[in-house]
Amino acid sequence: MSAQSVLVLGAGSWGTALALALTRKQNTVYLWDINSDLIKNLKTEKTNTRYIPGIPFPENLIPVESIDQVPPETKMFVNTVPCHGLRSSLPLLKSFSDVHVCIACKGFEPGTQKFNHQVVKEELPGSSVAVLSGPSFAKEVGAGLPTAVTIAAEDIAIAQVFADLFHSDTFRVYTHNDVIGAQIGGAVKNVMAIAAGIADGLGFGSNTRSALVTRGLAEIMRLGLAMGARQETFMGLAGLGDLVLTCTDNQSRNRSLGLLLAEGLSVEDASEKIGQAIEGLKTAKEVAALAKKYEIEMPITDQVNQVLNGVIDPKQAVNVLLTREPRSELS
Repeated sequence: MSAQSVLVLGAGSWGTALALALTRKQNTVYLWDINSDLIKNLKTEKTNTRYIPGIPFPENLIPVESIDQVPPETKMFVNTVPCHGLRSSLPLLKSFSDVHVCIACKGFEPGTQKFNHQVVKEELPGSSVAVLSGPSFAKEVGAGLPTAVTIAAEDIAIAQVFADLFHSDTFRVYTHNDVIGAQIGGAVKNVMAIAAGIADGLGFGSNTRSALVTRGLAEIMRLGLAMGARQETFMGLAGLGDLVLTCTDNQSRNRSLGLLLAEGLSVEDASEKIGQAIEGLKTAKEVAALAKKYEIEMPITDQVNQVLNGVIDPKQAVNVLLTREPRSELS
């Protein structure tokens, strides 16, 4: 694919990292954020000192305060705005024609539990939509460290268009058409990472973390299959790969939230200390609602949700999980 004009919505750590990845394919990348002061700082400093410091912007990464500064013929868009703001960000793209959107946020629409690709289809009828997921910390992607991700779309040709846009020597992209599975894996793993952080913060050890990761994968697969996903998706990058990374490395904001909750901080204080969007916070409520709707047993999700709502404390939540009645592992 020849170099393209690309607009990235959201200039947090993830949006900036993906913008940097796109520049390595010689694309001209425009980076927008609702926070105009942040954009002004990016233009002045030529790096994102707040979210992903130390990585200079190349000449083909252009922060913009207004969508009007983006060439009107642009067709490729990457949206990293958190799920709760996704719908409100999409009207910005209505002035463009032949819109191709790659969604890079992980979660569900708050209150509706709609998938992100469904939200895009509702707001931008006729657009082509893909989702990007997989084990990928922003700082490492921004620094150009080797990373592998999945891009999924109902139309595999659209997934391949975005794969060609992103794929480089350090950013390897795999494709498939299980857009439901890719989104469920990317969303629910954040809830599991909060649980893993809580367990580690309480000093329960590596055995407990391994159990949480394994049973967390079982919950993800259970919900995914009920909602029409394919089982093999959850053994790939958007499932097991993302789950293991997020549950085991302190670069994960969701895991970090769990660690801070285990220390006794409130959800509000822990969130303020982390200082960036924590997708699992809102996702836990939506996943619990989906579990109820589809009559799926998701005990880890249930306990995390209760902790976040202040119903029980972190230690009680882990004890509840560990003292559940024995059952068949495969049922």
